[in-house]
Amino acid sequence: MSTAELNKIKLDLIAWINHLSDENVIEFLDGLKQSESNHDWWDQLTTRQQQIIHEGITDAENDNIISSEEFWKSLKDG
Repeated sequence: MSTAELNKIKLDLIAWINHLSDENVIEFLDGLKQSESNHDWWDQLTTRQQQIIHEGITDAENDNIISSEEFWKSLKDG
């Protein structure tokens, strides 16, 4: 991937993060940012964040999912 492509992705991510209103997603992203690469990031998550991830895994295992298209549409519709 070229430097220009990477920079565009970074700018797109910044714009997306700037429009986030879901506190759990923001806290999750902050946890990723603060985690140290030589430590397991899972241990840096709050109990609630870990619970949300477990719920997501359970949803996926039970086929309680939506398409990527539906997900992004729901974010745009706010």
